[in-house]
Amino acid sequence: MVRKTKEEAQETRNLILDTAEAVFSEKGVSRTTLNDIAKAAELTRGAIYWHFRNKADLFDAMLQRVILPMDEFIATPGLHPEQQPLAYLRVRSMHVVRTLAENPQIQRVFDIVMHKTEMVDDMLPIRDMHLETIQGCLQTIETDFQAAIDKGELPASTNARQAAIGLHSLIDGLFANYVLSPELFNLIEQAEFTIDNYLNGLANRK
Repeated sequence: MVRKTKEEAQETRNLILDTAEAVFSEKGVSRTTLNDIAKAAELTRGAIYWHFRNKADLFDAMLQRVILPMDEFIATPGLHPEQQPLAYLRVRSMHVVRTLAENPQIQRVFDIVMHKTEMVDDMLPIRDMHLETIQGCLQTIETDFQAAIDKGELPASTNARQAAIGLHSLIDGLFANYVLSPELFNLIEQAEFTIDNYLNGLANRK
């Protein structure tokens, strides 16, 4: 038996991941078996197991190929002293929105994570990773809100943590609805309207 080159092995791995993404999107993660993915990719189950220990390992590898929106939020550069915190927070938020709006693959993977995955049994480690990302994103947003409070852009009575949870929920909710049916609304326009009104509302609270 001729051994595959590294390039051929990588091509096979990519084929498996592309196929898994498509089958997960169509059937949902819990209803998809590795045999389903092997058949769709026209490979043997042995080829799947050569690259991935189990479905959870394959699912995690699929996630690692893209930067999901809230991971993107954490990855963006932090606030510089000369920047206006609320203005920069808006820039970061809209950058994350555009990342999803302009990338069909990210939309597809986000939809799988949000709507087609049951975070139970062997998927519990994925749930823990998702929760860790949420916490990291909230901390990032909270830091910016606290900077806005310290600079007087927001009332001193503002609770930075609550404000962060609110903004995160708004953006996450927009994404969840958009990937269900992109025809419902223009994501960028709706996000600008929603985020601006939220930030202005916080700034004008008495």
